[in-house]
Amino acid sequence: MNPLGKKLSIILLLVVACCLPFLTNNYWLDVATLALFYIVLAQGLNVVVGFAGLLDLGYAAFFAVGAYTTGILMTVYQWSFWMTLPVSMVIAAVVGVIIGAPTLRLRSDYLAIVTLGFGEIIRILAINLDITGSASGIYGIPRPSIGSYVLAGQMDFYYLILIIAILAVLAVKRLGSSRIGRAWMYIREDEDAAEAMGINRIKMKLLAYSIGAVIGSLGGSVFAVKMSAIAPLSFSFTQSIMILLAVVLGGLGSIPGVVLGAVLVIALPELLRSVEDWRYLIFGVALVAMMLFRPQGLWPARYETGKDTGHEADAVRTEGSDRDVQLDSEKCNA
Repeated sequence: MNPLGKKLSIILLLVVACCLPFLTNNYWLDVATLALFYIVLAQGLNVVVGFAGLLDLGYAAFFAVGAYTTGILMTVYQWSFWMTLPVSMVIAAVVGVIIGAPTLRLRSDYLAIVTLGFGEIIRILAINLDITGSASGIYGIPRPSIGSYVLAGQMDFYYLILIIAILAVLAVKRLGSSRIGRAWMYIREDEDAAEAMGINRIKMKLLAYSIGAVIGSLGGSVFAVKMSAIAPLSFSFTQSIMILLAVVLGGLGSIPGVVLGAVLVIALPELLRSVEDWRYLIFGVALVAMMLFRPQGLWPARYETGKDTGHEADAVRTEGSDRDVQLDSEKCNA
């Protein structure tokens, strides 16, 4: 698609997204809101898994950190929702560094197992700590407000999470096309070669993990005020798998692919609700078939397809040259 076609498609998609609350009923509006939550979370995980190649099976832990931070600050200390957002993001980044520092020296399956363990640790802490409400969770979280207007309706939260999803997509896109994003991709392809060219792989991995944690916490904060109650069950291992599934289904490292994957992960089970007894079986068979016949994802990243033409393909090959790797790594380290 040419640049003009891309711009028109994006504008059309945004117009449809903005008009959706007036075109559907409350049930499908709630499904669309949940899909937008998954878009935010999947974009955060895409930084970790898609860009940096770090398999994280405990990503729901950062979702929980954002939700519980906002819930505690609003119910115990009576903070405004907007004031809790930067605190949630900072705490999530710190947690990301604490979790990542001892684990990111590991690779492949070992990293996946350790991140799975840390995700379960966060959930178990939420179950056992008094400040998190133990197994019952936190209830009565106030609704956010803008001036005298209280965001309480379904449409209000749809537009709120839509804005956050757009910001998340823009931020991840900018990161992916930056020197830092290219450094992550070099690490993903070959850590040893990237380190030999001067890229500080531990520093870059921690940065990816922290940014992914910040985006996940932002989704968690909005989730807390939308539901007005949170419990450890909402941040289980299954949530991490569903978010990872959205990334893999759409295409690792592909921003529009991850958006598509998140929408399908939420929408397909709902579309199959008419065959209640079979819908998850059909969904699972469809996923297996997709992995067999389309392992790169439904909308793979351009650098993964090998189908770039003309100057775009030359640019991709040039960015992968040793000279540019050296320059990028020096600027990243600086």
